[in-house]
Amino acid sequence: MFNDIQANGAQVLASSLQGNSTLLSLRLSGNKIGRGGGLELASMLQENCALQELEVADCDLDTSSIIALIIMLKKNKALCSVDISRPLLFSHQEEWAVHCSKMLAVNSSLMELHLGRMGMTDTGIEQLTEGLGRNNSLRYLDLCSNRVTRDGAFHLAMMLKQNRALEILDLSSNQIGDGGAGYLSKAITCPRSTLKELSVCRNNITSEGLLLLAQAVKSSSTLTHMYIWGNHLEDPVCQAFKELISSGRLHPEQTDVSPYEVDGHVFLAEVFQSLRKPVYNIDCNGTDVPTKTAASPDSTAHHGQLKDYLNCKDLSL
Repeated sequence: MFNDIQANGAQVLASSLQGNSTLLSLRLSGNKIGRGGGLELASMLQENCALQELEVADCDLDTSSIIALIIMLKKNKALCSVDISRPLLFSHQEEWAVHCSKMLAVNSSLMELHLGRMGMTDTGIEQLTEGLGRNNSLRYLDLCSNRVTRDGAFHLAMMLKQNRALEILDLSSNQIGDGGAGYLSKAITCPRSTLKELSVCRNNITSEGLLLLAQAVKSSSTLTHMYIWGNHLEDPVCQAFKELISSGRLHPEQTDVSPYEVDGHVFLAEVFQSLRKPVYNIDCNGTDVPTKTAASPDSTAHHGQLKDYLNCKDLSL
């Protein structure tokens, strides 16, 4: 991570990994491999059946390379964790989100997906949740530092009411506000919800929304972790979270605030704790990693789809 590997280096890596059967994790975050490197990795994933973790955050990937990687996730049954955060996307059409939604609707192995700093709007969230509603494997979804507002939170809340797999949702550094917090609060207390951890740090949420979230924590049978720092932590909120922590409903190590008193007034201090990750283990025996399966019958179609897409975008490197 964060070396000086560029497109040519990524090409060498991709070529050497095509027939690899031992390397399980590849972390290239911070290396500026760009469009060419991203396309090489996507091509490699057509053949590689061993790699379980791929991190290419902040790698200067463009729209075409992001879409190519997403398309290959329709076929690849080995990858459990993928991080494509912070690409260089100049289009506001969020075409990649449409492809990601279609991928999530059919992928059955991906457990962790990081989509931070993608410039995602409520429209992109709406598209994404269409696929998430049919997904049965994803447990960790990272949407931090995007442009999600109240409407996007509404679509996420609707998805949470029907999705039976998602356990961890990172919405930190968005703008869901009180309205979005209200939607999520209702989803959390839904009997079908499986969500265990939620981060809404730095979302411009005031007492109204935070009190709804506090009540949701109290009522939920599954939620155990809540992160709220960076919002408007006024007196009623401080009191509510003090009660949650002192009663044992919210354990001190499972939130990012800690109550203290000064002259009879309760305040919340920041505690440097965050969402757990990863949600799966990589070891020699494959413990807690989904069983690798053969390519689906339509994998050839996905291969052709990727080939057609790359051809029309000019694959010359």
